[in-house]
Amino acid sequence: MDALDGEPGVYSARYAGPACSYSDNNTKLLAALSDMEPEKRTARFVCCAAFIDNSGTTFMARGTVEGRIASECRGENGFGYDSLFIPDGYAITFGEMEPEIKHQISHRAQAFATMRDWLAEQV
Repeated sequence: MDALDGEPGVYSARYAGPACSYSDNNTKLLAALSDMEPEKRTARFVCCAAFIDNSGTTFMARGTVEGRIASECRGENGFGYDSLFIPDGYAITFGEMEPEIKHQISHRAQAFATMRDWLAEQV
């Protein structure tokens, strides 16, 4: 998150501690942002996918979806921070979104579409 100097970042799965739940992480994030104005709650999901084969060929793909953090959990779909993350251009969280739509615009969809396209060129 921009307002939290990049937290939770690579520690997103264990933001609230080593044995925490998604709910624990969401609660900690909401507490950290409790006094933050909505326009400063910008965040992004990032996915990096890597390929390497036995000959040493490597390829890296990255997908990013920009958005902001809601003031409360909304929606039952997805996992992790999905019920808090509102992607740019939408008024609903990933947790409220139909999975088919989320899977078209997510950071993972972007990274793996790039990887798929690169792999198709290699054949």
